[in-house]
Amino acid sequence: MSYIIDGHNLIPNIQGLSLQDPDDEAQLISLLQEFCRAARKTVEVYFDNAPAGQAHNRKYGAVKAYFVRQGITADQAIEARLLRLGKQARQWTVVSSDRRVQTAAKAAHANVISSDTFARLMYEAGQREPSSNENQPALNATEIEEWLRLFGKDDPPIK
Repeated sequence: MSYIIDGHNLIPNIQGLSLQDPDDEAQLISLLQEFCRAARKTVEVYFDNAPAGQAHNRKYGAVKAYFVRQGITADQAIEARLLRLGKQARQWTVVSSDRRVQTAAKAAHANVISSDTFARLMYEAGQREPSSNENQPALNATEIEEWLRLFGKDDPPIK
């Protein structure tokens, strides 16, 4: 099953994200990429209020982001997407706590879950995925000294 997500509706439900952050959309897309990788799902996420001339669609792996132009809301874009899906809407889950979006999704026979429920799903999917270095053996003291010698323990950090 794939997801259609009301992005600005989900952001306040994700710990560490805020609609006040200038890069909140990029942060959410990054988290959704991790979710898709862990849960083996695909996502379409909709953000409204794209600045003039910056409305576009972009694919980020299994995440397709729609930056909706001003004058149209993400809610309207999601409703239009559900109409285009027709009977295939049954194979999608719409993520939003907005009653208008939920009503449109139910009318299209799509599944519906709230943003806070999906935020928990994202967290749980991330917990099951091992971190990239979890299976790496720890370095012993000799190896650490070798790395420090190679890269200069007293060298100033690169900025």
